[in-house]
Formats: sequence, C-alpha cells, structure tokens
Amino acid sequence: MYPDDQTLCQVNASVVRLGVVEGEYHWHKHDHDDEFFYVVEGKLLIDLERRTVELLPRQGFVVSKGVLHRTRAPQRTVMLMVENSGIVPTGDVQS
Repeated sequence: MYPDDQTLCQVNASVVRLGVVEGEYHWHKHDHDDEFFYVVEGKLLIDLERRTVELLPRQGFVVSKGVLHRTRAPQRTVMLMVENSGIVPTGDVQS
C-alpha cells in the first residue's frame, strides 16, 4: 500500500482502496492473498519476476498470492485496489 491510500469500503472479507500514486513501491509478495489493481487515470506498471504488466485507464490485473511483484507509476495515477482486509500492505517477504 502506498502511504496515501484510502480505504473506501469493506465488501465481505475484502477492502476497496483508492490510491493516488506516483513513483515506485518495493518488491514484495503476499503468501496467502491475491491483489486486484484497476487503473482509473494514468498508467500503472506491475513488475513481476519475468515480465512487466502495463495498465492504462479501465484496465485491471490480479497479482496471484505468492507472486513477487512491485508497482510503479511513472506519472500521477489514480487506481483502485481490492484485497483481503487483513492483508499486510508491505508484503510477507521483501527483497
């Protein structure tokens, strides 16, 4: 989670968070939880171990549990994240 993320609501055991971001987050993974990213405005890059996924407005992507990843926003980007309400935002393992 970026420092300025804001939880909008809880849906069952998940939360919907709004992030307005620029820059990069550290490499991490979540051993027990998937994460969903949806770009509203801007561009989000999700680096995985073997590839990078580029998301533009109205595009989304699920990072499966256990996958090492980091997010990067080369410009101001507005995104929604859906994740388990108990997720550790910094990840279970950091590199």
